[in-house]
This record gives sequence, C-alpha cells and structure tokens, in this order.
Amino acid sequence: MNQALLDYYRLPGDSLLPTTTKASCAPQDIGFFQFGKNNVCYGPSQSGVAGSIAGSSQFDASKDVHSNGGAVTFPFDFVEVVENLRRERYRQRISGIKVVGESAAARNLYYLVRELLPVSVRRKLQRLYFRDWHDLAFPHWPVDFTVDNLHEEFLRLSMEISGVKKVPFIWFWPEGASNCLILTHDVETLAGRDFTAQLMDLDESYGFKASFQVVPEERYPVPDQFVEEIRSRGFEFNIHDLNHDGGLYRDRTEFLRRAAQINSYAQRFHARGFRAGSMYRNQEWFDAFEFSYDMSVPNVAHLDPMRGGCCTVMPYFVGNIVELPVTTTQDYSLFYILKDYSINLWRQQISLIRRRNGLISIISHPDYLIESRARRTYESLLDHLRQLTVSDQIWAALPGEADLWWRARNEMKLVRRGNEWEIVGPEKERARVAYAGLENGRLVYELAEVSTRENAAR
Repeated sequence: MNQALLDYYRLPGDSLLPTTTKASCAPQDIGFFQFGKNNVCYGPSQSGVAGSIAGSSQFDASKDVHSNGGAVTFPFDFVEVVENLRRERYRQRISGIKVVGESAAARNLYYLVRELLPVSVRRKLQRLYFRDWHDLAFPHWPVDFTVDNLHEEFLRLSMEISGVKKVPFIWFWPEGASNCLILTHDVETLAGRDFTAQLMDLDESYGFKASFQVVPEERYPVPDQFVEEIRSRGFEFNIHDLNHDGGLYRDRTEFLRRAAQINSYAQRFHARGFRAGSMYRNQEWFDAFEFSYDMSVPNVAHLDPMRGGCCTVMPYFVGNIVELPVTTTQDYSLFYILKDYSINLWRQQISLIRRRNGLISIISHPDYLIESRARRTYESLLDHLRQLTVSDQIWAALPGEADLWWRARNEMKLVRRGNEWEIVGPEKERARVAYAGLENGRLVYELAEVSTRENAAR
C-alpha cells in the first residue's frame, strides 16, 4: 500500500491491494493536471499535463488508474504530487502569482519606509496589492481541500478496485473529537504586547487558552516577567520571526544567519513553536530551524503578502517539523483588507473545515483587537467557537498539544486482536479506531464503538 496513504490514515499495511505509481521524469512534463473533479495537481503524470491551471481539466489522471496483476497502478507519483502541493512548489507556475509585491526589492523598499507612512496610507497600498485576489483560481477559496481530496480519492479508488467495503484507520483527533481548534495571537507592536494580559482575560472568559507569538528583537522589549505571565496562566509562548522586517527569507545566507539567532531565542525562552512575520516562508529551508512545530503556512493565501497555500486542513510533517497550517483568514485581512467586521467569512470557513474533520486554526493580533469594534467582532467569534466545541465535540487545544498529538499518532499502529482492532503506540489510550466505508460511491467515516478491552484500559 502507498506509504503516504498509510501515514495520512494510519491504515493497517495489508488492508488493500498493493499500489504502484508512475511518472515521467522529463522536466518539461511537469505541470498541472486533475485527479477526479476539481482536484488540481502539480507534477509529472503519464496522463499528460498542462502549463497552466486553466488547462488542467484536459488531463484527468483518475481515468488512467488500473488494476492488473493484483496491484493498483496510478499514472503519477502520489507522494511527489502531495508534497508539491503541501510545500507550494507550484507557485512559480501560476500566472500572476509572482508580482512586484513579492519581489525582494519591492518588499525591502516597503519595509524601509513602512514606519514613515501613515497607517491609512499603508492600508491603501495593501488593498491595492490585494485587488486581484478574487481572480486567483488556485488554491480554491475560501478553503482548499485538494490534498485531503487526493487522499480520499486515492483510498476510495483503492477500496473499489480491491473489492473492500470498509477499512479501519486511526481517527484524526484524540478521544474521537470531530476537529481540532487552536487559537493563536501574533504580537506585532508594543501596544499589542501591553494588551496581551487583557486578551488572555478575554480568551479565558470564553473558556479558551491560546498561544502568543512574540517578536524577540527590535519591535519591543520581551521581559522575563512577560513570558512568565503568559505561561503561568496556561497560555503558550512562541517565537514570531526575528524582527518582523520582511527579510527572513531574503536569501539563503541571510536566512541561515537569522535562523541561528531565532534558534537561540527558542532555547532561551524554551519555545517549541514558530511563525514567520507576515507568513513569508520557504518550506525547503525549514531544516535550519530547531522548533518542534511551525505555523507559517496558510491553507489558501489569497489575502497574504506571499500568495500560495498548502491545500490541506490537516497537520503534516516538513522533515522533523510538524506544520500546523493556518486554515482561516487573519483578523487583519478581514478588518482592513476586506473591511468586514462580521464573522461571516470565519463562520463559512469553519463550517467547511468541520465537515472535513480538519484543523481549525485562528490568527488574531492583540494589536488590532484593542479597537472596540474589532474586539466585539472577536468576541462574537469566541462565542461561536464556544458553542461549537460543545455541540460538535471539537478539541480546543494549544498548538503545542496539537503538535504532540500528531507526533504520537504518527507512531501509532493498528493491530488485529481476534475480531477487533487495537491501537498500539504512544498516547494509544486517547486514540480511537474509525472506519472508512463506501456509500453510494462516496467515502464516509464512522467511529468504532469503544470495545470492552479499551474501556478497561481507560
């Protein structure tokens, strides 16, 4: 069975027919194609590829999946295509995505004069930059599930060809929770730092804890008592860039110099998580970091300075780092780019993610929640989330807890014990067996009943 599919679901290795994948190695054959309806892929495929997103519908690789000799054969390398999407390797091939706002020179100039510009001018420039966001065809707005769709389609086709109606797997979240919710706050200014205590009060009043990502250099002092207050109240302290000047990924040499400094701050503050300033990123360079997890990659980045997106609502590994993708719109984008002080977009994104049992990741900034209208909107969001965590059994976790769970789940295995399946590995007592089944040609999930043996272990 394909290892990527086993890792995503934590399936037993012998549950389906073996699979093989094929791909052309010629660089000119790398491009866009589809796998089933609207699942845009990027990479080489024997079914053919297009040079643009618009042409991808001409090449549906799902039509070239075959079963012969007791094995299922796919016309592309599944692992390569999934990694191309998660790591955003398609970005340079999308028309219009590499614009002047992403060039190093333009970015350096903007950050050079940024503090000299009135806030109103900055926001007008930002809205000008984002004026074409509606025209971006990929990733799909407002949430992109391409990677998740690929795994589901891959499993569904493998089950159909193998003649299997139901397969067991290890459920995505602990205790059978429907989803995972994490709240995160990026602290960008001194005013935001000084509002942190009030924001913790606000989060706690709705029953939530959150993580605070703090800029360690230049923006504001980070006294030890500030760090201790966050942690003593059960919140989480993480590192946010180095100095938030937009230059972290300027070039490899400069990045390595800054990454070493960032790592030293992580050691000093005992921080396990990281988010880059403005979510600039290059996942191919993450190996220089010494963090356990990162939160710099948006699911779909139409309203972020660096366009793209990882096209999944599930955590994934980038080397040894767990990526917890940002799956909803930032408060800044909502308030100041879209000029929307309702929670309608957030509700829409959360609803879509709930249906797919994914990670609901929220970014807000104490800097922007000082203003009363923005704070009222955030309170409406917290109230909505509080209701959902109860009605939908959503796991509200700190990012560090989500990281530890995903690592533990990655070490778990399903073992047959007589007529039952048993989970072995770290945190197994919190894990649940689930089943993926075929229903009218669709893949559906259901949690298994807790066995007598599991009840006794609990």
